[in-house]
Amino acid sequence: MTEQPNALQDRAAAQPEFARHLGARLIHASAERVEMEMPVTPLLANRNGVLHGGAIMGLADNAGGTATFMNLPQGMTTTTLESKTNFLRPIRIGDTAHAVATPLHRGRTTQIWQTTITRDDGKTAAIVTQTQLVLEWKE
Repeated sequence: MTEQPNALQDRAAAQPEFARHLGARLIHASAERVEMEMPVTPLLANRNGVLHGGAIMGLADNAGGTATFMNLPQGMTTTTLESKTNFLRPIRIGDTAHAVATPLHRGRTTQIWQTTITRDDGKTAAIVTQTQLVLEWKE
């Protein structure tokens, strides 16, 4: 990577509107780990009063995408190529979803990140594995 650490932190902090819409907040971003949290509100819940699976996947995808950005060469970008989610436990309204993304593979053309989603009690609610494609953005 040729970018300075401050520039990388600025890129990580510039979260997309979708992340803000979900209420996701960046806690930590480095080349080795990205942490985010998201309060579980009625707007993000399914009919059973727990965090919707799509919201969990949205949080994890944003964490994995941010983690990939922290490892990109200058001038490159990323998009999600594949994502797999294992749902293990519900996260109820009023709780917080905590996401921690760590690398499984950081190659030249792809990166694979595993994001573990936990509840306030520390129990794992979901594990998301995603493959990010590294590409040059062309308008």
